[in-house]
Amino acid sequence: MDFSSFLTSLGTSFLIFVVLMLLFTWLSRRPGNSVVYYPNRILKGMDPWEGGSRSRNPFAWIREAFSSSEQDVINMSGVDTAVYFVFLSTALGILVLSGLILLPVLLPVAATDDNVKAQKTNGSNQTFSEIDNLLMGNVKDDSPRLWAFLFATYWVSLVTYFLLWKAYVHVSVLRANALMAPGLKPEQFAVLVRDIPPAPEGQTRKEQVDSYFKSIYPETYYRSMVVTNNREVNKIYKKLEGYKKKLAHAEAVYDGSKKTGKPEGLRPTTKTGLLGLVGKKVDSIEHYNEKIKELIPKLEAEQKATLREKQQACAFVFFTNRVAAASAAQSLHAQMVDTWTATEAPEPRQIIWSNLKIKYFQRIIRQYVVSFIVALTILFYMIPIGLISALTTLDNLKKLLPFSEVNCRYCRSQDSAGSLPSSDCTHRVFGTVAQVTYGPLQGRGNSFSGPCIASPGNATFFLTFVALKFFVGYGLELSRIVPLIIFHLKKKYLCKTEAELKQAWLPGDLGYATRIPGDMLVITIALCYSVIAPLIIPFGVVYFGLGWLVLRNQALKVYVPSFESYGRMWPHINARVIAALILFQVTMFGYFGKKFYRSFADTALEVASRELKEIPNMETVFRSYIPPSLSSEKADDDHFEGALSQASRIGAIA
Repeated sequence: MDFSSFLTSLGTSFLIFVVLMLLFTWLSRRPGNSVVYYPNRILKGMDPWEGGSRSRNPFAWIREAFSSSEQDVINMSGVDTAVYFVFLSTALGILVLSGLILLPVLLPVAATDDNVKAQKTNGSNQTFSEIDNLLMGNVKDDSPRLWAFLFATYWVSLVTYFLLWKAYVHVSVLRANALMAPGLKPEQFAVLVRDIPPAPEGQTRKEQVDSYFKSIYPETYYRSMVVTNNREVNKIYKKLEGYKKKLAHAEAVYDGSKKTGKPEGLRPTTKTGLLGLVGKKVDSIEHYNEKIKELIPKLEAEQKATLREKQQACAFVFFTNRVAAASAAQSLHAQMVDTWTATEAPEPRQIIWSNLKIKYFQRIIRQYVVSFIVALTILFYMIPIGLISALTTLDNLKKLLPFSEVNCRYCRSQDSAGSLPSSDCTHRVFGTVAQVTYGPLQGRGNSFSGPCIASPGNATFFLTFVALKFFVGYGLELSRIVPLIIFHLKKKYLCKTEAELKQAWLPGDLGYATRIPGDMLVITIALCYSVIAPLIIPFGVVYFGLGWLVLRNQALKVYVPSFESYGRMWPHINARVIAALILFQVTMFGYFGKKFYRSFADTALEVASRELKEIPNMETVFRSYIPPSLSSEKADDDHFEGALSQASRIGAIA
């Protein structure tokens, strides 16, 4: 992509963001849309437009986000959301502090060299743009200027480690303050006990658990709750709740028909077959009432059977104070580690009941299986993808598949215009990340030896990718166009009761499972390119800065947390940022290795072009390579005629 196309793509992305922001300002002021743009405030009984949210100023939301404190975020969305903003702030700080040194130092150092110009002069088949003159690739091999890039690598590493340490201290304080808060948190008084051995004869499971823990904690033990297999009772309960919702829907339809039609109304009907589409047609209200009456005694009977006959080898044990519960969760209660395993109880909303029954060794085996699958994925998927990505560049495709030249020209024209489809963009990202990971570790003799970032065109691609991600991605996040459309469609055609209407606009939480991996991809790209292509730093700064701003608004007004772990996700985030830093260091190791190895592997043309004092005797040169066992006193070439190349013989004849 040339520089003008890059600017066009960047300007288009920015224009889209501005349009979406203005659309958000207009749509969010309409009363009918308040449940889409302010559901968090509405659920907490607050005025949606409290604090000037309904102002006609399109930038009012920015002022509100900046003026909010960390405690405001905790009050509205919990500690986990506050910890996520610590991550965004840390990533932003890493890039800002790195950019303060890298941008004013490395850009002039690279711009004042002429390696790109030299490659163009030597007839290189690579395509260069104006941006390449500002990258590390413009510095000649074995140049003293590379010292600046080496010191920059150390600076980025030191900044990252320092800010991660500060973030760790900050998050640990946040977590401690939240756990020390005077409000009641049920999980602080409970311990999850798994791998309970078989109960002695004459004792029930509950009696076994009670007697065991009461003997160890006679003063602080309260009671226990044995976990049961709830599969069957859950099925009946879900059916019952489903029929209750259908009954409420049918009654709402019936009441609505009285207002629009005859005073007596029109009773809704349904069919008793599959999905209400086939079978006998019956009155919906009567049918659902009958189903509810049938299921209630079944549910009660199944509840009794479940509590009596389907007890599992695990239980929740409750204590009268938090210290005793914390001590029990950290203690070894039995001589064998696979029995009476105690851990901190999760928050009630986090429990996956079906997983509680899994035995100790089964849990260990599952962990190893997952690790093994991940290793296989890396070995047999990511590495081959990286190799295939290197093989299937446009130039290599034309060499390997001559008939694909027309398509290659089309793809190159689309790529230069910055308009590849998003699915293609995704495939390129994953292919390139795989090459970044494994490129530096491959042998120097391999045709795919260097990291992919050594390719001149990839830096521009990632600049465009990050810009598209923060301008368009966060523009859609702020405007909430898709949730708005879905809500109004459901409201008009599907929702008949208040419960259905509320279910249609409930936003859920921030979705850390899918949001954080995307952020990790950007911080990994930004770190890996920070020294090689410092221009990536401002784009990373805008990504995390704009993300902090937009998501701050969403956390305060939109998203509702579905659970609270009090920042327990931070160690995972910290480990992955360090992994990204190590990847950056390995990448730089491979890049510097290429830069310095080349001048020793190949003779520079400026060295070879120096004239010798005397004309070389080519016969002497030729015979110096003859093995001693094949040497002969003959002065002609007949003895080596079979070993001479055709070109050499033609040259000799001439």
